[in-house]
Amino acid sequence: KMDMKEEEIMDYPKLIEEALLARDYAYTPYSHFKVGAALLGKSGALYRGCNVESCSYGPTNCAERTAVFKAVSEGEREFQAIAIVGGPEGEKAPLEHTAFPCGVCRQVLAEFCSMDFPVIVARSPEDYEVYTLGELLPKAFTPSSL
Repeated sequence: KMDMKEEEIMDYPKLIEEALLARDYAYTPYSHFKVGAALLGKSGALYRGCNVESCSYGPTNCAERTAVFKAVSEGEREFQAIAIVGGPEGEKAPLEHTAFPCGVCRQVLAEFCSMDFPVIVARSPEDYEVYTLGELLPKAFTPSSL
């Protein structure tokens, strides 16, 4: 967990830089596809996550969920934005493609975030797209659905 300075809050390029740093720690001996995520908490705290693979595949965890679980395990429950970067091992920014969160990660984000929550998918701090969670997970099942 790290804190972003007040003036950096909602600075998408800075959040993308943090996601790129997180990507460096990805453990991907099977897919060789490294993903990094940087999740900005409502408090201003920053949580990095990377994908962590397992030889039995099922226990593998995505970067986005790693970041969310780190934040929740430290008491953070409200978030401002997430930046996601991903690409083949060895590829440096600018990455060739954007990496969108998988369906499971979208559902985990929906547990804690509103449908207008910004999801930034990036190739570099200068080349990115911003979507709302609602755009990525229409008709979501959320805690308010219960």
